[in-house]
Amino acid sequence: MPDNEDTVVVTQSGILPLAKLKRWQWWVLVAFNIGFLIIGQAAVVLLGQFYYDQGGNSKWMATLVQTIGFPILLIPYFLFPSITTSSSPTVTRSYSLQVIILLYVVLGVLIAGNNMLYSVGLLYLSASTYSLICATQLAFNVVFSYFLNSQKFTALIFNSVVVLSLSASLLAINDDSDKPTGVSDKNYALGFVATLGASGLYAFLLSIMQLSFQKVIKKETFSVALEMQIYTSFVATCVFVIGLFASGEWRTLSGEMNSFGKGGMAYVMTLVWTAVAWQVCSVGVVGLIFVVSSLFSNVISTLSLALTPLAALVVFHDAMNGAKVIAMLMALWGFCTYIYQNYLDDVAVKRRQTDDDDATESTPLLLA
Repeated sequence: MPDNEDTVVVTQSGILPLAKLKRWQWWVLVAFNIGFLIIGQAAVVLLGQFYYDQGGNSKWMATLVQTIGFPILLIPYFLFPSITTSSSPTVTRSYSLQVIILLYVVLGVLIAGNNMLYSVGLLYLSASTYSLICATQLAFNVVFSYFLNSQKFTALIFNSVVVLSLSASLLAINDDSDKPTGVSDKNYALGFVATLGASGLYAFLLSIMQLSFQKVIKKETFSVALEMQIYTSFVATCVFVIGLFASGEWRTLSGEMNSFGKGGMAYVMTLVWTAVAWQVCSVGVVGLIFVVSSLFSNVISTLSLALTPLAALVVFHDAMNGAKVIAMLMALWGFCTYIYQNYLDDVAVKRRQTDDDDATESTPLLLA
């Protein structure tokens, strides 16, 4: 069987090659998406930290920039059009345009709610507590992937999930900060519940996106991943704009910009590049869901959480202690075990293809 065989193989680690992609091309696509996610998420964290350190405090603006940058995705979408194919040669049914529009609207509203919950949590919790609770999203994803995506688990995948979760938890516990000053017990509890709910909702969203690619959209081009990101971000942005004006918070933005530590221009550029970074990160997230699985996408997100201190060390000269180094080494180990599972899947698929080829070649001899 040739490398570009038009089949989709479900393995322990997720969905293997997209139709008409050679295996090495699939790995390149995965690598690009990993890069987008890790670089984008690190930039988001650093720019967010800079925004709050310099006096930014708008909850709606901090949430709006997470999706408002979606128009920049139109550039690669139109520059690199793709020929669409069904996700399987045996699948002929396609859902109506109305169903797909409804799907994007529902996902967009859920994303809006999820982002707002994260913003509320970050507002009332310390960075350590917030990061520790966010690490639970991988555990949530394990449950949703099993029931919604029929994810199969091996010892290597289980090891990867556990080690990455412990790595993120170690990184959070290492932070010396506690409950932020001026935050009441009620608001602290609200932040805890909001972040926990956001982690569960985020994991649910990843699994629903994977299910949507497989059961509803049924196309095998990367453009459909861009489409999902563009349309859902548009819906979420509309929700945030309505909330920004309905809450009256828009009236405080001028004063926030004027009082920004590095000046008004730095304020604008911080928001602009934060919006760009969010889109780069989101493309990586959705791309990995499309190419591999929702669980793998969350694994890389958790890996990025542990690697971000390296970026903070370079940009903000943050201290790098032993706990952070151990957390990063654990994260790399968890990531490598998951990649090794993909390698084993590769070997199994090639062996299966070889057996099929041998069976096909021997059939004419038997008939003769």
